[in-house]
Amino acid sequence: MKSEDTILAAIAGFVDTLSFVALFGLFTAHVTGNFVLIGAGIAGFGRGVLLKLIVFPAFIGGVVVSAMLIRSLSEQHARHGARLLHAVQAVLMFGYCLAGVWATPISQPESLSVTVAGIVGAFAMGMQNAHPKLIKRSSVPSTVMTGNVTQAILDVVDMLSAGTTESMRATARARFATMMPAIVAFAIGAAVGALGYRYAGFWALIAPACALVVLALTTGEQERAVTPGHA
Repeated sequence: MKSEDTILAAIAGFVDTLSFVALFGLFTAHVTGNFVLIGAGIAGFGRGVLLKLIVFPAFIGGVVVSAMLIRSLSEQHARHGARLLHAVQAVLMFGYCLAGVWATPISQPESLSVTVAGIVGAFAMGMQNAHPKLIKRSSVPSTVMTGNVTQAILDVVDMLSAGTTESMRATARARFATMMPAIVAFAIGAAVGALGYRYAGFWALIAPACALVVLALTTGEQERAVTPGHA
């Protein structure tokens, strides 16, 4: 599915922003961003240090489970790896939605319901982070845009530089065209995620969950899992 990376980027922006707004500045997709917030919390700035520490193992769990699922596929079913990951992440996203609704109204970052919601969300996004590492296809990172933006800027420089060869300019142009949809989708997803939480609370997570269901049903079978036998 050609738009898969764009949809995944929109999902990441949506979920990460909703989580940040709803759960005391928690990142579920860009999980390493929590390290900065943990440092700030230790110094007395912000809340939810314990929550941010707890979700990191959950994120790792999402990556590990993704790897185990892919490596459990036989040669015959390896081409269904992307669909499997999308389907499991969709289930987890629905779970994140329900856990968040259960935790509402949210007042204390240390409460059990808030912790469960954060864990399920981080687990789901851990799976999405693992996806491009486990599925063999040409892809653009969908969960963290810093590298994509940096590369896009470098490509613009190459395209506009008088000293760039035509082959390099063509390569930069093609790469820029591939990355920009994901960058824009992430930004739009972030805005919609914040607005979704404002007007629908955690029920807004039904939108990315349904998007993952669509991906699970439509992702092309030509993509195959990177198992020990296929690496």
